[in-house]
Amino acid sequence: MELLKLVALDEEDLQVLSAHLQDAVLKVSDCTFFAREKRFVLAANRFVWEEAKRRLFRKPTYQRRRTALHFNRVTGVKTHGIDQNKPDDVLSLLAIRFIAGDSPSGTIELTFSANAAIRLSVECIEAQMTDLGSAWETTSLPRHDVV
Repeated sequence: MELLKLVALDEEDLQVLSAHLQDAVLKVSDCTFFAREKRFVLAANRFVWEEAKRRLFRKPTYQRRRTALHFNRVTGVKTHGIDQNKPDDVLSLLAIRFIAGDSPSGTIELTFSANAAIRLSVECIEAQMTDLGSAWETTSLPRHDVV
């Protein structure tokens, strides 16, 4: 499979990034805000949903791939339920969404399991997701309890 490289410049594009990054896992230390450059960057191990399929009569196998995600034009970052003093804590990304402000500005919210979140104040939506290398196999399929 080819490496993905996606750009988001509006809400619809951001939903595509969110779908590809659902269930990505990362450590707290994998997130960095470069205030002077107005850039927020994270690296994660994304679940490769586009390749997820069950094999008939065999144990299903899936893939993860190291991926970088960065947001430009970020003016501020707030976190909820994330302890910066615990850099090895693992976060599981559930969704990315845009909350409109004075157009085109707003907030990009990265929602994680365990009621954790990162909120980016942005001048506009400008994001890029890039796969960084080969995939590796995993037998674990992310599952979510629907309440």
